[in-house]
Amino acid sequence: MAGRTFRPSDWAERLAGAMSCFRPGGARGGIGAYIGYSPLCVPRVINGIKCVIVNEELKKLEPMAWDFVMNFARDNELQVAEACLLPEPSAAMAKKTPD
Repeated sequence: MAGRTFRPSDWAERLAGAMSCFRPGGARGGIGAYIGYSPLCVPRVINGIKCVIVNEELKKLEPMAWDFVMNFARDNELQVAEACLLPEPSAAMAKKTPD
């Protein structure tokens, strides 16, 4: 890839969608089911760069799903980085001023 933008443009959403059934507690069916991404594999844009955040819990929950994601990244020459993401500060905390 050599720094080029990966195509198709919705690749992150497609990959995360393929992983949507891998959830803590397993996939839900019936009336409790809903469409959405797994909390273990979510698409994001960080500093203007499209990415997929994959929680290492996926490796424990379903090793084959983890291998699929890692092989996808390798086969498509995508950068992989280990990271610890912090939650966004709430609006209330952002507006709070020191006493």
